[in-house]
Amino acid sequence: MKKISLGLTYDDVLLVPQKSAVASRSEVVTDTRLSRHIPLAIPFVSSNVDTVTESAMAIIMAKLGGIGIIHRFMTVERQVAEISRVKRSEGFVMDSPFTLTPFQTLDEAKLLMKRHGVTSAVIVDPQNKILGLVSERDTWFLHGKNPTMQSIMTPVDKLITASVTTTLREAREIFRTHKVEKLPLVRADGTLGGLITSRTVLNQDIYPKATKDTKGRLRVGAAVGVVGDYLERAQELMKAHVDVIVVDIAHVHSVHGMSAIKKLRSVCRGADVIGGNIATSEAARDLVRLGCDGLKVGIGPGGICITRMVAGVGMPQLSAIMECSEIARKARVPLIADGGTNYPGDMTKALAAGASTVMITGWLAGTDESPGSIILRKGQKYKVHRGAASFSAVASRMLSGVSGQPRLPELRSGVSGQVRKEIAEEELNKELEEIVPEGVESFVPYKGPAKDVIHQLVGAVKSGMSYCNARTIAQLWKQAKFVQMTSSGLRESAQHNVEEM
Repeated sequence: MKKISLGLTYDDVLLVPQKSAVASRSEVVTDTRLSRHIPLAIPFVSSNVDTVTESAMAIIMAKLGGIGIIHRFMTVERQVAEISRVKRSEGFVMDSPFTLTPFQTLDEAKLLMKRHGVTSAVIVDPQNKILGLVSERDTWFLHGKNPTMQSIMTPVDKLITASVTTTLREAREIFRTHKVEKLPLVRADGTLGGLITSRTVLNQDIYPKATKDTKGRLRVGAAVGVVGDYLERAQELMKAHVDVIVVDIAHVHSVHGMSAIKKLRSVCRGADVIGGNIATSEAARDLVRLGCDGLKVGIGPGGICITRMVAGVGMPQLSAIMECSEIARKARVPLIADGGTNYPGDMTKALAAGASTVMITGWLAGTDESPGSIILRKGQKYKVHRGAASFSAVASRMLSGVSGQPRLPELRSGVSGQVRKEIAEEELNKELEEIVPEGVESFVPYKGPAKDVIHQLVGAVKSGMSYCNARTIAQLWKQAKFVQMTSSGLRESAQHNVEEM
């Protein structure tokens, strides 16, 4: 019988309080790194789960100083559109603003503006010379009418425009003086050179720690798989200026997982590549050798994941982080702790164990920015939350063909359409019967804005770091001391002997 080692998770330990020179948690700085080349102001990443992160969540996460990873359970075209929506939402100068031609109709404009997630369009001619501007207010009160852009736009001679060399300070003064919301930038030859919005300038003050690229655009990541269209998907995401590609499978330390990372590493030049999920030092070492810019650690700790119960495989999360971080830190590769945080204090434990960031899932499910509608159930508001490997999630992907695999089997010529349909249905039913769920579906209470949740978690981490005499996450790695506790210690840690109000 092989020797069985002890594996610990967050509930098994506490951080030991130390003599601290940190007078207030306001002195604590949470700056960290998601990957080799992407700094963050807060150590939080919104999970690439389909009930957690799409463009709305990614935008607020980046504004707050974290980052969001857009899930992969959608078509390539839609994932690219979600990335583009994030990249276009912010940026001091929008290099390629949304444009329309003067002869496009209002109906066309509304459809295209909704698809691209914008509320205005610059009107240009075939030579890209600016002719005017249409904003959302120009489309009001036109019910039943379908005019062209030329008839409703504000013409260029009535617009406030500026040179492509306009600075942030100059733009701020123009917005203050002229009370406009959009500032088209015009080159010397009259062609459109970019766009600055008043919202962008305001957000510089409201969100000073936002996670941005070198062009001032919000940073965003996207998940890809390791089979099917993953390489083509990654290439299209790169065209949309994605900042980081996250290889997203339950167990990437496999022949096909590592082969995919090697291929993606050669394709994704200009974006960081994060490999996951792993749980051992051997896996960490192999992924570092493949050139991964970040490691995602966690097999089975998530609240909606039942991999350990179904497959009997996994590693308690604290031990997994400690084991992997030993390798990662030597290679200067940041580590993401993915899953298992049941209490705010678990975030500090994850960081103290060696993680650079924490990926959060259930904490953000049910917020305004998470995908899905609010459901009224027994007088309470909820949203649906499910694991990527839950039955409904896997089945919906099979039914929609999101994986890129053909739904109809190859059949010899001469087979009737009805027979084709029956065979296809039989094949699908067989596939559905063979699903072995490793996740669950659930209702989560509606929580309001995601920023309120993030503010609470950041405050909790700063408080925990101050107890450990750590002003930075790097100091926390050095200063932190853990003590193992029994189930009695866990019970003592929670509220007890009182009736909650």
